[in-house]
Amino acid sequence: MSGQFPSLEDLRAGGKRLLARVLSRLETHAGDAETAAFLDRICASPRAETVGLTGPPGVGKSSLTDALIRDCRAEGKKVAVLAVDPSSALTGGALLGDRTRLKTDPSDENVFVRSMAARNRLGGLSDHAVAAIAVLRAVCDRVMVETVGIGQSEGDLKQAVDTVILCIQPGSGDSLQFMKAGIMELPDVVAVTKADMGALARRAASDVRGALSLSGAAGGWQVPVCEVSADTGQGIGDLAALTTRHYAHLVESGALEQRRRDQHAAWFRDMVRTEFGLAGLRHAAAGEDWPWMKAAKTAPFSSYADFAAGITRRLDRQDAPGRPV
Repeated sequence: MSGQFPSLEDLRAGGKRLLARVLSRLETHAGDAETAAFLDRICASPRAETVGLTGPPGVGKSSLTDALIRDCRAEGKKVAVLAVDPSSALTGGALLGDRTRLKTDPSDENVFVRSMAARNRLGGLSDHAVAAIAVLRAVCDRVMVETVGIGQSEGDLKQAVDTVILCIQPGSGDSLQFMKAGIMELPDVVAVTKADMGALARRAASDVRGALSLSGAAGGWQVPVCEVSADTGQGIGDLAALTTRHYAHLVESGALEQRRRDQHAAWFRDMVRTEFGLAGLRHAAAGEDWPWMKAAKTAPFSSYADFAAGITRRLDRQDAPGRPV
């Protein structure tokens, strides 16, 4: 690459090694103008359906992801997986072990798996994950994002993918916990895992359908519940079909483009809040002279890079020697 990013055509034709190099560069050069311009160009040419899997640790997200990979490859689709692993609160390190459960063929150029550490993010995605999703979405036919696990107030995934799959394990009490505030507003599809447990799985699915019936249909889409088993293959094809149906619903209703624009703006707000706090958010949203929020919907990465550079220059001038504090 000679220090520069490849064209979209070269990236699509370049194979897994080039894709891995680009993602590594994103992590080491985040925030610079060249990286931001590249990401905005990539964002303008999405190709893949993006699916996110979330749920409590141990629910079987990795095994389900592995089964969905096989289903995609059976259809001849090029698939990428972004697995976000939890980081140590003490050292910041991460095992990045989710890929050990994915039984993919290393020689298959149409399967790409990338692990990322969640770092200090509690919402399920790292700061670099959104940029990685944008790149993978422009190259592959389907992108799957597996998060670290979800609690009752964590919903980053909704701001990054087209379809959210919420995984629930039978017999764990999850179905009751997820009836509480917020969680049932997140999924587009619910997957009850370990369906081979029989009556327990059917009971969990019934509980979830009851909880979903209280919230009604959002945007004309009634969230379906699918019982699946990664071990036996039960329901895997049905789950894949449901995600495709939801994506088609977004396209046909005209909601897909607006959803992605709103996601870009949400990422911009989140980055501003993280780096500059509420004062930065107020500045970003203020007046005719600062149309950052509007610009972020179509060029989120360049908008944030420009905004951050401008704020940093102002702060540096205020901190210069001789100026009053």
